[in-house]
Amino acid sequence: MQAVRSPGQCDTNSQPSNKNIGTGNWRACALILGTELSECLAFAGIARNLVTYLTGVLHESNAGAAAALSTWTGTCFLTPLVGAFLADSCWGRYKTIVVFLSVYTLMITLALSASLPAVVSLAIRRAVAFLGLYLVALGVGGIKPCVSPFGAEQFDDAEPGERDAKASFFNWYYFCVNIGSMLASTVLVWVQDRVSWWLGFGIPAGVMTVALAMFVSNKRLYRIQDQKKDPPRASPLTRACQVAVAAVRKRGVELPAGDYSLLLLHDNNNNKLPSDDDQYSCYKIEHTDEFRFLDKAAVVIVSSSPGAMMMTTEAAAAAAATESPWSLCTVTQVEEAKMLLRLCSVWPTVVFFFAVTTQMSSTFLEQGAAMDNRVGPFAVPPATLSSAEVVAILLCVPALEAVLLPLARRVTGTERGVTLLQRLGVGLALATLTMAYMALLETKRLAAAAAAARVSIVWQAPAYFALGAAEVFTSVGLLEFFYDQAPDAMKSLCTAVSLVAVAAGNYLNSVIIAVVAWATTWIPHDLNQGRLDCFFWMMAALSGVNMLAFVWTSMRYNYRAKS
Repeated sequence: MQAVRSPGQCDTNSQPSNKNIGTGNWRACALILGTELSECLAFAGIARNLVTYLTGVLHESNAGAAAALSTWTGTCFLTPLVGAFLADSCWGRYKTIVVFLSVYTLMITLALSASLPAVVSLAIRRAVAFLGLYLVALGVGGIKPCVSPFGAEQFDDAEPGERDAKASFFNWYYFCVNIGSMLASTVLVWVQDRVSWWLGFGIPAGVMTVALAMFVSNKRLYRIQDQKKDPPRASPLTRACQVAVAAVRKRGVELPAGDYSLLLLHDNNNNKLPSDDDQYSCYKIEHTDEFRFLDKAAVVIVSSSPGAMMMTTEAAAAAAATESPWSLCTVTQVEEAKMLLRLCSVWPTVVFFFAVTTQMSSTFLEQGAAMDNRVGPFAVPPATLSSAEVVAILLCVPALEAVLLPLARRVTGTERGVTLLQRLGVGLALATLTMAYMALLETKRLAAAAAAARVSIVWQAPAYFALGAAEVFTSVGLLEFFYDQAPDAMKSLCTAVSLVAVAAGNYLNSVIIAVVAWATTWIPHDLNQGRLDCFFWMMAALSGVNMLAFVWTSMRYNYRAKS
């Protein structure tokens, strides 16, 4: 007898997954992890040294290059909303990955811009370069929100061995992300600086092409959800919008001061309720008293007569049969919207953290270019020093798991050791201290430059290391927080929203740099004539204010009750 996977799991040809032919598991995940490593290699290969390319080859100003990098990086973390929507509502994860991998390979146009001869006008070279950059941004949008969930689908939760392997998959996933970043920060940056830019951009384009070929040619190995038994769920964003619209349409409905839950349309498996899809039929959330205004979306009005509102199974069924999903929602749907609002109260305070981390790819590089880059007999490119951030991540992740969290569990006596919000706060504090350190370092560098001396670039390493450690706490913690606190039916959407925080931080940094460039002379082309230290002090002060806002918000946050 053949051993078949659990119901609903199929290969990419919609045939039931068969253990004997080796679908799924680590064999499939090796290809998925390789795809993610290739994507991170390509992305970091551009981001780590883009400022140098824009200023040195395309002759952008320092401020213009930093703003362009932040805008592009922000777009890369905004497009996952598009990919998440297509994967959840239309194509499924496998097809979404294939389509956007194909778009990603078009980054070859970026290599083309670097190979154009000098006789070609600068405007044309810039246009070709930015076309390649934003094709990459589009490709990222379909890969980042889909690869890790697709990899997790390769393991069967019904089998204990595979269930344990799924937890290990996420560790290896994060490991591959940082290995790709490290290779880009060392090998690719060296090629770009010492050999040629067209080869430095052409190598990742070639790697992505090979990754696409390998991913598609081995499609028989993958498991996906049976589209007939488990179709892509309706857009979670649509469900949230239905709650908002229904609540506004019923804004005139008055809710009693006491317990009014009997007036609401509760989920009932025996009745098809508005906006309920098959995948939600056994998924319920109990009513809470926060954000009472949204409860109006689930109010059942049986009669227009005063006092005639009541809640019975028969009334609910009758209302559900006649009401539009944009007029009447279930309690579970309303509670999903409430969870999103709770997450949104924390989200803005994390945005500035990513405005700080983006300095590693902009102002840190510009400062490094004005420092002594000799380390022993070697000349270290400023972008290569950012590998200290990756080293910090690779060291801090196991240290956190093996030492810090077990110690915290013993001290606090809790399962996690520290709460998710406390973990985020540690990263925010490290980011604030790093900006203060960089301000002091720039003051030292300016004093040395006035004396016709140069400060070693090695002094930047502690800043990269500290921000790497901060990312372990805040970046990884943010993904875990949004996944843990999200409604079960909105995990993908909330994961994408956490990535949008990265985009918002980069856009915010673009605005800050634009305002600084307009109002001051802190970041001129020649940093020896500017006051980059003032910029860093300003970022440290803003980061401190942001941390105070985070503490205030965290103290008022109500964690989701575990089901």
